[in-house]
Parts: sequence; C-alpha cells; structure tokens
Amino acid sequence: MPPESSSEIEEPDEAGVSSPVDHSAKHTRPVVILDSPTSLVKSLYTRFLSLWTPSFTYAILGGQLLSFSITCSSIATSELVKRHWNFPSTQTFFSYLTIFIVYTPYTIHRYGHRGWTKLIMRDGWKYFFLAVGDAQGNYLAIKAYSYTDLLSAMLLAAWTIPVCLFSSWIYMKTKYHWTQVLGVLISMGGLCLLVISDLVVGKDGHAESRGTGDALMLVAATIFGISNATEEFLVRHSPLYEVVGQLGMWATLVTGIQAFVLERDMVALAPWDSGTIGLLLIYATAMFTFSSLAPLLFRTASSSYLNMSLLTSDFYGLIFGMSHPPHYSPYWLYFPAFAVVMSGLVIYFWHATPEEQGKSDVRIPSYVSDGRDIES
Repeated sequence: MPPESSSEIEEPDEAGVSSPVDHSAKHTRPVVILDSPTSLVKSLYTRFLSLWTPSFTYAILGGQLLSFSITCSSIATSELVKRHWNFPSTQTFFSYLTIFIVYTPYTIHRYGHRGWTKLIMRDGWKYFFLAVGDAQGNYLAIKAYSYTDLLSAMLLAAWTIPVCLFSSWIYMKTKYHWTQVLGVLISMGGLCLLVISDLVVGKDGHAESRGTGDALMLVAATIFGISNATEEFLVRHSPLYEVVGQLGMWATLVTGIQAFVLERDMVALAPWDSGTIGLLLIYATAMFTFSSLAPLLFRTASSSYLNMSLLTSDFYGLIFGMSHPPHYSPYWLYFPAFAVVMSGLVIYFWHATPEEQGKSDVRIPSYVSDGRDIES
C-alpha cells in the first residue's frame, strides 16, 4: 500500500536524490477576518501574499513553461500534418529517443552496469507499463485530432484532470480541500470560455468522424490521467534520472516497434526535407523539456496541478497564430479565459500548500547500492 500523504517532504540534490527534511508542523494560511470590510480586504491580501513561497512560485511558473512546451509540440505537429507528414509513432519515437540518449547513460553512470541491469530485471516492468501508457496516450491523442473537431478535443482532454485527481488519491491517499475542487472547476470554466471563443470565430473545424475521434480522445485523456499520477508516485520514491531514463528507454522500444509495424512503408515515401527535420527537432526538444521538468513539478506540486496548468496552452497557441500566417484575430473572451484559468491555479493552493500534496521519500534501490557509496 502506498504511503499516506504527509507534510514531510524531501529536498532534491543536484542528482535528483532527496534528503529528508522535517516539516512535521502543519502548514497553515493566515486567517481571513470577516469583522469588517477593511479587515476582510487586508486579511485576503495577507493570505494572497502567503501563497508565494518558492514551491508555489515554481509551480505557477514551471506549469506555464510546460504549457508553452506543449504548445510548441502541438504547433510542430500541425505543421508536419500540413506537409503530409502524419506518422504519430515515428514522430514520438524521436522524442523518446532523445530522452533515452540523455538520461539512460547517466543512470548507468550512477548505478553502474550491474546496478542498471538489476534495475531492468527487478523494476523494469513497472516502467514498461508507464511507457506503454504514455506512448499510447500520445498516439491516440494525435489520431483523435484527425477524426474529431477542435472543440470536442479540447473539452474531452480536460477529462485528464479528474482522472488524475482520482488516481492520485488511489496512489498517495491525497486529501483535497474544497478550495482545491473549486480551483479545478474555475480553471475548467476558463477552458469553457476558450471553447466558446473558438466556437464564435468558427475555429472548430470539420469533424470527419466525431464519434471515433471523441472516443479516441476520451481514452487518451484517461490514459494520460493515470500515467501522470503513476509517474508522480514513482518520482516521489525514485531519482528523477531513473524514472525519466526508464520511461525514455521503454517508450523508445514501444514506439520503435509500433512505427516499424504500422508506418515503415509510408515513412519511406514521406518528404524528408530540411523543413520536416527542423519541425521534428522542435517537437523532440519541446517534449524533452516537458519530460525533464514535469517530474520536478510533480514533486513540487502534483500531477493534477500540472494538468490544470496545461489548460493555458491554447492561449499560447493563439499568440503564435496572431504572429504567423494566417494571423488569427483573437476574440475578446480569450484574454478573460486565460485570467480565469490562472485564477483557478491560485485558488487551488488558497488553503492547501504544495508541500501537503504528497510525501517524497526518494531513495536509490537497495539492490543497486548494496550498502556502498553509489558514486564509487
């Protein structure tokens, strides 16, 4: 049974391994005083200032950086489709390969070849299932966009958030305050404003097969919610380089086999000019950034908070569309929608603190260290 949530957290060192720090005292926010309007305003301002701890600041800024990374990957994917380069497995293979090339050698350096082999033999199975979920979620989401319209895809993608909240409760027994539920609802309300904006300006597009596309997106969102919570649980108990490296290795294997079976003939006939290669590099870089920083946000805040943060990615996509052909003209609701989503992200931690979202007890596997200094 996974350990229950606690205010005791771990401070990661530069290698991604944490040392225990005692936070046994319960984190509390300043009390909101209702005696008078003046007292209410002052106490609300004091409460707002109390939010801005290093953990919360990183959660806000890091979440938006990850949202921007998702925007970059989506733009690269859209441009590849315009070039008739629509091969989801091959595309994601390159991004996972980049992660594998960077993190797996470092894991071997830290654990040694024997320790890394033990890791594969004893714990490789759980990383394999994580990789299958992550890879298939990406594959199904990309496929869904070719069947359903943008509005349906945006709404169904939000299903990731409640799935992730429930999965986190299963894994880590996370307890949610009512203000956190309110924050989720407000952020999703901001998403609804974005959808209304796209509907008004006619940006939804044509659905080739709405039923098929909606089903694919719903399955993809469910997989993402479960896999994100699973990865959060793993990075709270294992070094970052181990988790990310194993994810990259197994996902490279899965997507490589899938690309060979499903796409090898079509990929051979596809254009491989400098523009296509450049877009693949942009996609791989964006996903490498996402895969590297997301686990840090999982420890600092939670996987559910990450999924809420990603609701702003459509706004960043609009900024790109305004500055590049065909130069979209934004509907006025876009800007209030962004503010509403960000308000939800603040309200999520209005009462609870990032440190209370889960216990981090990061340790190198005992079968790897065997009582010796892992650096030796």
